[in-house]
Amino acid sequence: MKHVRGRPNHPQTQGKIERYHRSMKNVVKLENYYLPGELELKLEEFVEYYNNERYHESLQNLAPADVYFGRDIEILEKRKKIKMKTMKIRRRNHHLQKLNL
Repeated sequence: MKHVRGRPNHPQTQGKIERYHRSMKNVVKLENYYLPGELELKLEEFVEYYNNERYHESLQNLAPADVYFGRDIEILEKRKKIKMKTMKIRRRNHHLQKLNL
């Protein structure tokens, strides 16, 4: 991982963080908060969700925590095996359908 700086006040070079802020606003601004602690709790929940549960298309539909902690290769291999098994079943079912017609 490498630290990259973008030009200040230039959203085009701050794309990823701007997208993160937009995602956060879309979730957090749905409710009214009457105490600062409520807002802080909601922000913490969002960060936890964003980093550990939400799949990111740019990370091959993995959560950032999975990539950071090195679980990505194992998850992608598991998905590949599931896909191969599913395709095998689909081919067999398709072949059986042809025989029954």
